[in-house]
Amino acid sequence: MNGHREPDDSGYPTAQLEPVRDDVPAPAPERPPGRRQPGRRRASADRPATQQSAPGRAGRNLPAAIAVGVGLGAAIVVPLFLYTPAFLAVVAAAVGIGSWEMSRAVRRSGAHPPLVPLVVGGVLTVGMAWYAGPDALSLGLLVTVLGTMVWRLGDGPRGYQRDLTAATLIAVYVPFLGGFAALLAAVPGDGHLRVLVTLVAVVLSDTGGYAAGVSFGKHPMAPSVSPKKSWEGFAGSVTAAAAGSALLIWLLFDVSPWWGALFGLAVSGAAVLGDLAESMIKRDLGVKDMSNLLPGHGGLMDRLDSILFAVPAAYLLLAVFVPVAG
Repeated sequence: MNGHREPDDSGYPTAQLEPVRDDVPAPAPERPPGRRQPGRRRASADRPATQQSAPGRAGRNLPAAIAVGVGLGAAIVVPLFLYTPAFLAVVAAAVGIGSWEMSRAVRRSGAHPPLVPLVVGGVLTVGMAWYAGPDALSLGLLVTVLGTMVWRLGDGPRGYQRDLTAATLIAVYVPFLGGFAALLAAVPGDGHLRVLVTLVAVVLSDTGGYAAGVSFGKHPMAPSVSPKKSWEGFAGSVTAAAAGSALLIWLLFDVSPWWGALFGLAVSGAAVLGDLAESMIKRDLGVKDMSNLLPGHGGLMDRLDSILFAVPAAYLLLAVFVPVAG
């Protein structure tokens, strides 16, 4: 037509293919014989099936976790026995870091609590508890909450209630509960021993719960909050804490072992409750750990969760048991 010729496609491989029809599904590409689908391997005598490296049942890097745990224990015990006022700096630093981790974590929910008044007010709360006692601890909490209210006003009314609610939760959860550690250590004469028996009870609770849970755990305790916790593990926690506390409090304070066992039982229950509470917060926020500050442990709050609930119980019980026995 007018000297124009259609190009000759006979030399192209696709020239002889039938046109694709909408009502006919495209055939699956042929695979060479003996080939399996991607991602699958055939096990044989000289090539066994691929073994996936399974993490430990604790879900953590155990050597790193042990090393960090020993380091944290030394950072607490050494100043506690060598120079007790230095323990105040340890508690204040822990409260500041914990407040930062919590503020950072709750941002995932859209809340933006003011960090500066939380950290400053938290450190102030711990110091007031150390020097002036329980009434000053409550006053420090009030000052911290009021400080966050005033500070947050500078960002306008949008989201004010949400941000203030998150700030109040952090102020109560971290510096207020942590302030009881300062109250324990500030008791004249034997404050360092009171902190020691509390920490030992928490460690025994964690260790007993881990050992019993790994060995015998079959019945989940709170599967929607913490699937790895079992009733068998809880039984191991309270048994280990009660037995160890009965012996230690009898040796250090000359208190009847029955009172020591009750102390260990209550501290262990509070520690497990604190662990579950933080697990519920993390699940609600959609995070696994509060931060990655501590290898094998996650964040500092992932280590303080049990202690924060345990120290108020320990402070109240020791205030009753030890003076009565003395």
